[in-house]
Amino acid sequence: MERKVSLNRTTKETDVSVTLNLDGTGITEIDTGIGFFDHMLDGFARHGLFDLAVKVRGDLPVDCHHTVEDTGIVLGQAIHKALGKKAGIKRYGYFILPMDETLALCAIDLSGRPYLKFDAEFTAMRLGTLDTEMLREFFYAVSYGGMMNLHLRILDGENNHHKAEALFKSFGKALDMATQEEPRIKEAWTTKGTL
Repeated sequence: MERKVSLNRTTKETDVSVTLNLDGTGITEIDTGIGFFDHMLDGFARHGLFDLAVKVRGDLPVDCHHTVEDTGIVLGQAIHKALGKKAGIKRYGYFILPMDETLALCAIDLSGRPYLKFDAEFTAMRLGTLDTEMLREFFYAVSYGGMMNLHLRILDGENNHHKAEALFKSFGKALDMATQEEPRIKEAWTTKGTL
């Protein structure tokens, strides 16, 4: 079964279009209007080996908030929809990613129960035109849109660019692990019978 989905979400503040293929090779086409955010989404997809197309038109003259948050909502929903009933997947994924002086941890449970634990501090208010406080908001939106338990933590680091990038790349690697097929099972991996 192809695990590819296209979703659109239009509000008075944003128009978000996402196409995601969980079984891709890391091909990306991303335009959110926020250069640094595009760079982060590209790193997520390339290191997770997801094909990802994102097109966003947001109210950037106001600020980046709605664009980043709404992109997270739609990306999370795309992940959730592409997984279907989650039959035969590993469900859990984790990765500790080094990037120069920075070390980031990501752990995921595709449980159907949304939760975010985000432990990362930034000393810069902005990276390019992306407010660093929006990093948490993005991952919160992804975790709830994707119905996943998501833990992200900077274990060590100084450079704000490295810390942000390590979070996105570790998320891609952990999600790739969680969405991989487990050949020993055919149903959803849970005692409840469904995820």
